[in-house]
Amino acid sequence: VRLTQRRDYQFDIHFGAAIAPLLTDEPAPLGSGEGPSPDQLLAAAVGNCLSASLLFSLRKYKQQPEPITAELTVETGRNAENRLRVNTLRVVLKLGQPAAALQHLDRALASFEDFCTVTQSVRGSIEVEVHEVEDLAEVDRERLGTLADEDLRARGGAAWNRDVELMCRGVG
Repeated sequence: VRLTQRRDYQFDIHFGAAIAPLLTDEPAPLGSGEGPSPDQLLAAAVGNCLSASLLFSLRKYKQQPEPITAELTVETGRNAENRLRVNTLRVVLKLGQPAAALQHLDRALASFEDFCTVTQSVRGSIEVEVHEVEDLAEVDRERLGTLADEDLRARGGAAWNRDVELMCRGVG
């Protein structure tokens, strides 16, 4: 992986000859927001790794959960030195198939996080909360509402509740 500054806070990330470079940028007012920010790239790395780990865990049992989707929320804050840090990554994983149709789902859900290299690498300094929504077609609104209530109490915000409501309606 090689980074080359394009201008200001924009960088091209090169992954080798076979992959097109990726433009990154800081959001305004620091940058112009023309590409994903480092925070978003971190979230994408964790989400991708968790999704791949869950897929691998289910495929060990010859299950086809596709398409798996992951939605991540990045929470930042100031540390003791007043420097901005990523404090929490909230991950909601959704399976493309009804939970009832997937054998050994409980086993896969119990172990897949342990095999996610990226998540386990960042967990030493960043809280990673993983919530699985097994089946959007038959989502358990009470369970999802409990997750939202717990999160709202912890964060004191409404964004998570909105995301949960969208998932309940199958929009997100």
